[in-house]
Amino acid sequence: MTLPAMIEFPAQGDTQYLFIFAHGVGSNKEDLAPLGEAFNHGIPGACCLVVDGFDPFDGPFGGRQWFSLQNITEEDRPRRVADALPRFIEMVETLQAREGIASENTVLVGFSQGTIMSLEAIKAKDGLVGQVLGFSGRYATLPEQAPAKTAIHLLHGEDDDVILVEHARAAYERLTSLGAKATLDTEPGVAHQISQQLLQRAAERVAESLGIV
Repeated sequence: MTLPAMIEFPAQGDTQYLFIFAHGVGSNKEDLAPLGEAFNHGIPGACCLVVDGFDPFDGPFGGRQWFSLQNITEEDRPRRVADALPRFIEMVETLQAREGIASENTVLVGFSQGTIMSLEAIKAKDGLVGQVLGFSGRYATLPEQAPAKTAIHLLHGEDDDVILVEHARAAYERLTSLGAKATLDTEPGVAHQISQQLLQRAAERVAESLGIV
């Protein structure tokens, strides 16, 4: 496939882990580049790739998107996500093959719409990656079964008025009730953003899950 534009932070030393970062709607790879750089420096052997959404944002300002929000409804969201998923999954698999990294050592890091794509990708293909770090996102529809090969880490600001924290809580409750490997971290006073505390918690969660001391 033709890969989207991306910012690459090569591993310091041998590549042991692949982190793929997917931004929110109306954003771009530059906006998540500091996050990619942070994980590149914080996780030994991490190759971090911050990718652009496939399409130009069709809203009132610039940036990119994974799927359109024009006239979107709760009922229509799952179809729009499903239409975008095959290309998203192919992108992940192409990057894994390019970097020579197995799925269990791959981490999807999403923010907002990028989290939706990451969570739904695992719902469609359990084991596509070993870990998902989902900031400020949600499922299009809650899962009916637990992922057996992927751990899900949800992180959310409690004052988020774009995607309410209740979506993260509902996802965590559903995942844990199904027996999934899942965590949830929220932070009071944080809106639709990645705070330093949530970033630190995400790094701790993924390091623990990957067995990094």
